[in-house]
Formats: sequence, structure tokens, C-alpha cells
Amino acid sequence: MITCDVVNLAKEKVGDVELKDAIFNCPIKPHLLHDAVRWQLAKRRSGTATTKNRSAVRGGGKKPWRQKGTGRARAGTIRSPLWRGGGVIFGPHLRDFSFSLPKKVRRGALRSALSLRYHEGQFTLLDDFQLPGIKTKDFVAVMEHLGITSALIVIDGENHNLKRSARNIPWVKVISHEGLNVYDILSFEHLVMVRSAKEKIEKRLET
Repeated sequence: MITCDVVNLAKEKVGDVELKDAIFNCPIKPHLLHDAVRWQLAKRRSGTATTKNRSAVRGGGKKPWRQKGTGRARAGTIRSPLWRGGGVIFGPHLRDFSFSLPKKVRRGALRSALSLRYHEGQFTLLDDFQLPGIKTKDFVAVMEHLGITSALIVIDGENHNLKRSARNIPWVKVISHEGLNVYDILSFEHLVMVRSAKEKIEKRLET
């Protein structure tokens, strides 16, 4: 077991907790991180780009001119891809870019990402993150006091004051522990987590 300091919003130590080695101190496997990020980004792609081929373009049922004797090249339809207004050759069509990734790989990637942030010294465990009201200025002041300029904040349950105070700040993202994912962890330099969220994440990943 490894230990981690628990601090408050004033960056004062209020205790320490043990972190499970299998989650925060496991071997970091870059290939798992790569697979998980590819899987997440592929699921986000809409795949709605599409074009019409020569059979889908309207018109072109009649042969433009007879086959021989005109001196021009033979043509069977005015909707040929060679003509203006014709179909598109090898254009994109509706498709699903997502692919399946084993649950074991997804969990292994999440453990590697958590271990990476801990070993880099970019992991902060808070006792709680309660703000008195919805005010972006107060939230920014707290982050400056903690010395953090780019962070993913993981909370437990609903925290409307925190979410609304941070929603207009591009260098911060607040998510619940259920939505913790590899892409968001790697997208921000620092990982901030409240103690109760840490306990639930460990319970989920240890099985």
C-alpha cells in the first residue's frame, strides 16, 4: 500500500489515506492507454458523411445520344461520375466507426492512467470540494491557491456550485466518478479527486 496526503481547499494537510497498489501503483502500459483513447475517440465519430453514387443521383435514365456516328465519345447516362452533376466515385457513406474493447483492457488502461498521474506527482486528493456559491472567480482563486492550472476534477455525486463555477473555464473539467475515463485523465495535466470518489473508484476497479 502507498499513502497519499489528503488536503483541504487551503492546501493544508488534514490526513492521509492508503491507495491500493493495484490501482494507483500498477505498471504503466502505454499500449493500453493507446487502445483506450482510440476506442473512445472512435465512438465519438458521427460517421454521417455521405455522397451519392451514379445509381443514387436523380435523372440520367435516357442515353444522351446514339452510340455511333456522332463523332463524340460514347455515353450511357448524364449522371456518369465523369460528368458535372453526376455521381461520386468512392465517396464516403454512412458508417459506424466504433469498435469493441474488452472490459479487462478498459479497466487496465484506467489503472495505468491513474498510476501515471500519481507517479508524475500530478495527483491531488481533497477532503472535499464545496464552494459557498456559484462564482467562477472564487473557483479560480481556489485553483490558484492549490497551484493547479490544468485539471480534471473527479467528484462524488452532485455538486452544482462546483460544476457551474467551472463550466466556463477551458482548462478544467468536472466529472462524476462514474464517468472517469482514460481520455479525460490524459487530456489534463493534473488529476484532482475528492476522497469519497477515490473510495468508489477503488471499489469499482478492484473487481
